[in-house]
Amino acid sequence: PQHECGNRKSCPRDHFAFRLISGAANVVGPSICFNDQILMSNVRNNIGRGLNIALVNGTTGQLLRTGAFDMYSG
Repeated sequence: PQHECGNRKSCPRDHFAFRLISGAANVVGPSICFNDQILMSNVRNNIGRGLNIALVNGTTGQLLRTGAFDMYSG
């Protein structure tokens, strides 16, 4: 069976599925999947160098905001 965000197991009822994939230097960018929707990725063109964050409403699962903090340049 196929599970949300490509996980190995399904989540219990009333829980959200998520998957975080770290990037590899500047070759492969990070990816954030939440509740079977890609929130951040190279394809969506909304990732940056450093720490990538997606703010999600914990009750509804709605994406509120995305952002990247460049930890290299300060």
